[in-house]
Amino acid sequence: MVHLTVRGDEARQRLLDRAIAHVAENGIGDLSLRAMATALGTSHRMLIHHFGSKEGLWVAIARAVEARQREVLTRVMEGSDRRPRDAMWAWWRHISDRSLWPNERLFFELYGQALQGRPHATDLLDGVVDAWLDPAAELLTAAGVPAAEARARARLGVAVTRGLLLDLLATGDAAGVDAAMEAFIDLWVGWLELVVSPRYPPREEGTGGRLASS
Repeated sequence: MVHLTVRGDEARQRLLDRAIAHVAENGIGDLSLRAMATALGTSHRMLIHHFGSKEGLWVAIARAVEARQREVLTRVMEGSDRRPRDAMWAWWRHISDRSLWPNERLFFELYGQALQGRPHATDLLDGVVDAWLDPAAELLTAAGVPAAEARARARLGVAVTRGLLLDLLATGDAAGVDAAMEAFIDLWVGWLELVVSPRYPPREEGTGGRLASS
């Protein structure tokens, strides 16, 4: 029984990985479950077996992409030899990259549906903020920020990043959104240098952001 369960989990993960790649390349539009199954080389019955419904598959994709991005965040921010400003810009360059837009559109679409209480999407709300707060706050406390303040600042970072991503998807104004993120990073790093200034050297002129390097 355990062996069968493991095989089922592996099959589900393989389908999920292929679905994530498909959405990243093609988006979802009005894609039906049967059309998705054909694109993934499986049957709609297998997708229903593993995900329950088309909407269940969409939620699984959104949650898996979120988990992958949290892993990237940790890798980007953990480098001990990287200035906070550089690390924050590296993260923003990654998360705002056009290749992630289809999956980010799906996330915001499902987020809105979940907030409206639609049953197929409400599972997305489980950990939709807290799952990001824990790793972000841990990175800040490791840098010397008091735990209570670290969690509040982590929440602010999540909110600003998501807000600017939504702005980017709605307007396509990459330059304007980058300028807003640069202003936020200036504020954030200024605060961080006050809190843990011995750990981080001052900003060098002409370094740091995407705007400065473009």
